[in-house]
Amino acid sequence: MTDTARTPSEPGDRPASDTPCAAADARGGTAYAPGAGASPTGVGARRRRLRWLRYAAVVTAVLVLAAGGLGWAAYTKLQGNITKDTGAAAELARYEKERPTPLVHDAQNILLIGSDSRSGPGNRKYGRDPGTQRSDTTILLHLAADRQSATAVSLPRDLMVDIPGCRRPDGSRTRAQFAQFNWAFEFGGTACTIRTVEKLTDIRVDHHMVVDFAGFKGMVDAVDGVRVCLKEPMEDAAAKVRLPAGPQTLDGEQALGYVRARKSLGNGSDTDRMDRQQEFLAALVNKVRSNDVLLNPAKLYPVLDAATSSLTTDPGLASLRGLYELVRGVRTIPTERVQFLTVPRRSYTYDANRDELVEPAADALFTRLRRDEPVEVVRAAAAAHREAAAADPYGDGSEGTYEEGESGAADGGGDSGDGSGADSGYGTDEKPDDPTHVPSPAPTFRGNTADRSSCK
Repeated sequence: MTDTARTPSEPGDRPASDTPCAAADARGGTAYAPGAGASPTGVGARRRRLRWLRYAAVVTAVLVLAAGGLGWAAYTKLQGNITKDTGAAAELARYEKERPTPLVHDAQNILLIGSDSRSGPGNRKYGRDPGTQRSDTTILLHLAADRQSATAVSLPRDLMVDIPGCRRPDGSRTRAQFAQFNWAFEFGGTACTIRTVEKLTDIRVDHHMVVDFAGFKGMVDAVDGVRVCLKEPMEDAAAKVRLPAGPQTLDGEQALGYVRARKSLGNGSDTDRMDRQQEFLAALVNKVRSNDVLLNPAKLYPVLDAATSSLTTDPGLASLRGLYELVRGVRTIPTERVQFLTVPRRSYTYDANRDELVEPAADALFTRLRRDEPVEVVRAAAAAHREAAAADPYGDGSEGTYEEGESGAADGGGDSGDGSGADSGYGTDEKPDDPTHVPSPAPTFRGNTADRSSCK
């Protein structure tokens, strides 16, 4: 008689029945549920799970590495876009003793310079490159210590100022002279411009940024254009722009012509152009800060790429980390507290094609920025009245009139009578850290805020 009773360990062993209970009965033992290695079903399931986990791990690792590689590549690309201006830092260090001392801790002043250089890719079509460059646009950006407001002050390129002796690119030195402001950039680049601004305003410049035509165009194109409204058609051969009247979205090329045009709009003055630039920058700030850009990586990266390309900064900002720290401090500022204004100016007494500061209004502005005290802005039409009065202090306009919504109180009471909106108490010896010092009401200056556009 053949013995059919085998132990489970013997090869080829299989229970008499397909059910665990039957197998247990046949062996006279205890029944167990299928487990790892307990049955063909258990072995297959475990092997399939292990294979799936191995594949999943490999795929996950590849995706993580790919994402990490892409992130690192993007970081490296953006970081490499920025040019570090070590030459200006070294030159400014030579004159540290003559530079202004900051009065308010944590407040920052950043000089933004738009270069009219024709060198570099895409810039030569705007004119010949004589090997020099001037500052086409210069803005002093003041960030309040509490980061609840930002004030951008436009400095006219034709403003007559004292330019100190500066070091030229070839190592030679220029003499100190009284000349138009944008010559400083041609004489000695950013270091000479910063020293000129500090001499003019007595405000310490903490950082600087220089961007050329290509960088500006790239920013506008990266946000899919910026919307403006023209009250009349615009055609300017020098700025290479031709636009119809009405609302429209400008691409980078059109936007560059729009902010550079001078003689084809308004009275042809640099002041009108600065008003237009301020309105455009307000619209650009709104577009960049919109969730459609900031929360969309596909749109944010081109903006960052364009913003860092053609960008030259001081060593403190010449990194993504430095720029991030700057942006992080200002990203929560309400748009109505992001202000653009023009320094009080009028035609220069000895040359109508040049500008000079209107005093004491200009000094009042610089004093308040230096002390980190608030200022207010009004649209160009409202500010025109006081500028006309300031230009003719002995005429009938010396009393000044105001547009609807504007009053003498907006000028801080105690108006100086020159139409500038400057309070007579400015320029005192009071110290900003003195607990008895009470800031006077904020004076009003020509300008715009980021919540207003040319279409409003």
